[in-house]
Amino acid sequence: MQAGADEEIFTLAAFEQCVLVSADTDFGAILAQRNAALPSLILFRRASQRRPESQVALLLANLPAMEPELRRGCVAVIEETRVRVRRLPLGVGED
Repeated sequence: MQAGADEEIFTLAAFEQCVLVSADTDFGAILAQRNAALPSLILFRRASQRRPESQVALLLANLPAMEPELRRGCVAVIEETRVRVRRLPLGVGED
């Protein structure tokens, strides 16, 4: 679905209970707008200049620690030196 519209990809991922993996920040905006608990999103930010082999290495190195939160619903932002995880829906329980 690489050529699919963001909304279409998001809807399919939610329906099929998949985790979205992307460098496209639009998916985070869709999650916030829908106030949805799923699908989870793994978002690459400035990670290895977006080289696929580097992104795969970062994903595989961090996936075991993120897996429980991904199953419950979260946005995991992977950068070169850190990973941030926020539970979904976004904005719930925040000041």
